[in-house]
Amino acid sequence: MKKSAFISSLFATGILLTGCGNTNEKVVEEKNTTEQTVELSKELEEYKSFAIDQMDQFVTETEKFVVAVKAGEIEKAKEIYPNARMYFERSEPIAESFGDLDPRIDARLADLKDEGKTEAEWTGYHKIEYGLWVENTTEGYENTADQLLKDAKELRARVETVDVTPDLMITGAVDLLNEVSTSKISGEEEIFSHTDLYDFKANIEGAEKIFIILKDRIKEKDANLVGELEQKFKNINSLLAKYEDGNGVYVSYEELTNEDTKTLSEAVNQLGEPLSQMGIIME
Repeated sequence: MKKSAFISSLFATGILLTGCGNTNEKVVEEKNTTEQTVELSKELEEYKSFAIDQMDQFVTETEKFVVAVKAGEIEKAKEIYPNARMYFERSEPIAESFGDLDPRIDARLADLKDEGKTEAEWTGYHKIEYGLWVENTTEGYENTADQLLKDAKELRARVETVDVTPDLMITGAVDLLNEVSTSKISGEEEIFSHTDLYDFKANIEGAEKIFIILKDRIKEKDANLVGELEQKFKNINSLLAKYEDGNGVYVSYEELTNEDTKTLSEAVNQLGEPLSQMGIIME
């Protein structure tokens, strides 16, 4: 997931503008200090606990996935694959804090090519995805599976060390939507398995979780914004439910029409603008 500097720049701009002027600089500095120390420790801890829980389940499901891959159980591995990845996608704002681990787990072949790297350097879920759906085999992917599990466990351990900040949460929610609008809507994320709707749903759930945690604080500043966000999340979740069988199984992304993807894209865009306003809690 590519980082967006949008919210960070808003914070920086707000602080810069507040600091302008030629009168009473001491008062301005005190105001800045107050704004930067909004008490959100409860919310930050709640989000970190959520991320740790998601990582715990990500490791558990990755273990099951690796067992299936190494046993040559192709259909079982295919069944586990999208569900395991959902835990990663929900908590990606924290996962991507580790610039070395995130790509080892989640890089697409296209990402490596963009960086001038070779296929020999490819690791993680998407490499095994290629084996399962394109080559219809797990042979030759055993070492990749072992490394994937090792990386997943290392990620889980490192999550404990993350300093969760309001910026990480608010920017993270917006970035999750950016992730949907860039690689999920286009079908580029799961280009071999076409399980993009699982990732789509998980990204929305991750953004919604951040909103829910911060909702009371947002309501203190703008109750109308809370109502708008609740409605926008409801709309997009209702759209996604059309492609799910009631048991958590989503249709192949190939089954969606151009009109379907256009409707989903519009819903994401309509959610993105009010979601970016969550930064008001820092005012």
